[in-house]
Amino acid sequence: MPRRRSAAALAAGTVGGGLIGATGVYLLRAGRGLRRSMGAQADTVYTNSDPDSPHERFEPGKILRGVLGRARHGQGRPSRPIPLVAPLSPVDAADLAVTWYGHSSVLIEIDGFRVLADPVWGERVSPSPTIGPSRLHPVPVALSALPPIDAVIISHDHYDHLDLPTIDELTRDRDVPFCVPIGVGGHLRAWGVPEDRIIELDWDQSHTLTRDDGHDGTDELKVVCTEARHFSGRGLTRNSTQWASWSLVGRKASGQGHSVFFGGDTGYTERFKLIGDHFGPFDLTLLPIGAYDPLWPDVHTNPEEAVAIHQMIAGPKAPLVPVHWATFNLAFHDWSEPVERLLVAAKDAGITTVVPKPGGRVDGIAAAAGRIPQVDHHSGDSSGTRSNGDWWTEVG
Repeated sequence: MPRRRSAAALAAGTVGGGLIGATGVYLLRAGRGLRRSMGAQADTVYTNSDPDSPHERFEPGKILRGVLGRARHGQGRPSRPIPLVAPLSPVDAADLAVTWYGHSSVLIEIDGFRVLADPVWGERVSPSPTIGPSRLHPVPVALSALPPIDAVIISHDHYDHLDLPTIDELTRDRDVPFCVPIGVGGHLRAWGVPEDRIIELDWDQSHTLTRDDGHDGTDELKVVCTEARHFSGRGLTRNSTQWASWSLVGRKASGQGHSVFFGGDTGYTERFKLIGDHFGPFDLTLLPIGAYDPLWPDVHTNPEEAVAIHQMIAGPKAPLVPVHWATFNLAFHDWSEPVERLLVAAKDAGITTVVPKPGGRVDGIAAAAGRIPQVDHHSGDSSGTRSNGDWWTEVG
């Protein structure tokens, strides 16, 4: 349930928006299309369960110097074009697979269902079409070319996770429900999404999808809104909508189902262990690894923290697929640093990570069994051998 904060505490909160929230608001307000892209407004204020961590003092001048220096030296951008993969689209959804389109946008296949998470097909993650972080690579496939989708899940309302043009196209072209944290439905209503397609959930609430299994049985997928450590806001609003991770738990009429955890965008908290205890151990995790900085430690996990979360919630053979990296330049670290640090931490922890190119599809069952194509993966086995498929080394 939401906890309230005073206006003073809210104003003094963590710099979770990083470069967008800290330095870009004034310029973004000058952009076009601001009012509609900002979405709805609300009076409720949400907070995290954990208190803020001690962190470096917020200094706007330091942030601005970092932004300007980064732009001048090209920091945070790849040195070569990011390679794309033409996504595979099987006729029938698999029991366990995921396609990564870049940043946190993924198509999850689980027990015959398809769930599209945090779809962002827009060119910029900003209220303005002309100012703000732009893509470092094209989307690997048109939104219209995606296979049938059973549901869309949104982690929170930040521009790099909730994209107006993408929502408009999904609303117009597909009869699909949107499962969103409580309050985010206000944005969707303001953008013309029909009420009967909006499913708003608070932490620990769920919605169940069903489908005929083709053999007189019914398969189910429980879509659970689970806790995350983050914040929310579009434009000048802050924390008026909830933020969340998502736990997908399948139940097949013909046998045991699978489970997937989508971290969306979050800072580190040991409360994830409670999610693992209730809904795990998960067969596959999608965890954010990029846009971290000591200035905002509570809202973006670093790669080592992502590995620690995976260990809390996942089964012993479950693969970790990283998200929230490579597509937008949102912090001060180098472009390939998140994945390089992830591979070291994963090897030390003895877990398997699968790092597809944008558009790449990961077979979760094959990955858990160690059958991973060499083109797009690294396995954190005891040998620590890097595969020839470490594509980011040729880009970063």
